[in-house]
Amino acid sequence: MDGEAPRVLVVGATGELGTHAVHGLLARGAQPAVAGRDTARLDALAIRTGCPAFPIDAYDLDGCARAAPRAAAALGGLDGVLVAVGVPAFGSADSVPDAVAEHLMTVNALCPMAVLRGAVPVVRDGGFLAAITGAIVETPLMGTADYAAAKSALSVWLGVVSREVRRRGVDVVDARLPHMDTGFTTRAIAGSPPRLPAGADPATEMAALLDRLLRHLASARR
Repeated sequence: MDGEAPRVLVVGATGELGTHAVHGLLARGAQPAVAGRDTARLDALAIRTGCPAFPIDAYDLDGCARAAPRAAAALGGLDGVLVAVGVPAFGSADSVPDAVAEHLMTVNALCPMAVLRGAVPVVRDGGFLAAITGAIVETPLMGTADYAAAKSALSVWLGVVSREVRRRGVDVVDARLPHMDTGFTTRAIAGSPPRLPAGADPATEMAALLDRLLRHLASARR
């Protein structure tokens, strides 16, 4: 990396995947900034790691869009953004309340889109914009119509943005990680999850994703 530490914003940093990402970046010599909804956990993470921290709320889309510019100001620039926010809900399409469907779309699609939309002008050429969508995009299960729709909306959006920023060498990553053993499904805001296979190890999956993202940065700087 030519001796310069990669500067990366992790959004959803207080969740399990986000926390793995922050510690993984630090272990790889990067300089993370962290953002999340749970202010107490965010403050504790910032104290433990020394990372700049910014509270965000998924329903404040303007605030989400400001996260990357704030991180760039705090870090002296921004090489990449990783969005690891998400919330599940389950149930047949006719049983999911409209309020739940709205929440799923806001947290899983509109919030990540706003964060990355705000990041496009500030992330450096040759940087990356990444969001975790998940295998649900490729193989939606019964009882996940609204959850899968929100993640799929984000996936389509990322695909278009990838083409829009290609000339700048920015890598837009639709991270379709497998089902992982994070307890994520137990935190569903509605319904019960369908039968799922054994979950993959989140630390291993996140390590592989970080290695991919940082290899892109290293390659772009050669």
